[in-house]
Amino acid sequence: MAKVTKDVVGALFPTPVVMATTIDGHDGSNIITLAWVGVVSSKPFTISVALRPSRHSHALLTKSSELVVNVPTRDLVSKTDYCGCVSGRDVDKFETAGFTATAGQFVKAPMIAECPINLECAVIETLSLGAHDLFISKVLQVHVDEELLDGSGKIDFAGLAPFAFIGLDYWALGEKIGHYGFSKGKLP
Repeated sequence: MAKVTKDVVGALFPTPVVMATTIDGHDGSNIITLAWVGVVSSKPFTISVALRPSRHSHALLTKSSELVVNVPTRDLVSKTDYCGCVSGRDVDKFETAGFTATAGQFVKAPMIAECPINLECAVIETLSLGAHDLFISKVLQVHVDEELLDGSGKIDFAGLAPFAFIGLDYWALGEKIGHYGFSKGKLP
């Protein structure tokens, strides 16, 4: 099959959808929806989030150097989209989206109670990479809703019902089709 070359942003997919929360230093907070997010190290557990310098949360994150990465479920897709379409300069997204701000253990940025997974993070490095700045952050604590854990204490990802971003669309994740190492010894 012939291939053509394209200049397509988002050609690496899917990307997880999260809502990051930040603080403004005056008891205020903000929510931003992000899809340019990823794991960069397992030990220490380190993640990256990319934000455009023009975004309100960029200035807040630069000043505070802390955030919470909140993982939404499919039933929160409308509220998640909303938090990515309006600016926290103009709107209190916790109030208008109907989210509950709860305190974490290590950072002042609030967790979103309605999100079943929350990662408290401290920024350890920032890289300017063109249209976005990459905030590399150490995960200080992971909070998981207890009802999401299976009998062995692992996260039930089917019950989590996460979704991803592909192109400019949100996609529900489907069925499990394998696990790490399942092909070992089965291929020539």
